[in-house]
Amino acid sequence: MKWVYDLRHYFERRGFYVSSRLAERLGMRAKSVRLFFIYVSFATLGAGFVIYLTLAFWLKLKDLIYTKRSSVFDL
Repeated sequence: MKWVYDLRHYFERRGFYVSSRLAERLGMRAKSVRLFFIYVSFATLGAGFVIYLTLAFWLKLKDLIYTKRSSVFDL
């Protein structure tokens, strides 16, 4: 079980400096890079929800237009 903690510790030490290294390479502040990642994560979550609602609306509309009629007398 110790190897799991060692692996986690390794990734935590190496992974938390991603935004700092990216900001250093781009010549920006790390705070701006972190905020960008936060905003992008919220935007993509919202985009998925909007796509879901659009598809649900189209399916509802399709069901209203193309209703299955059991006989000719249902017209």
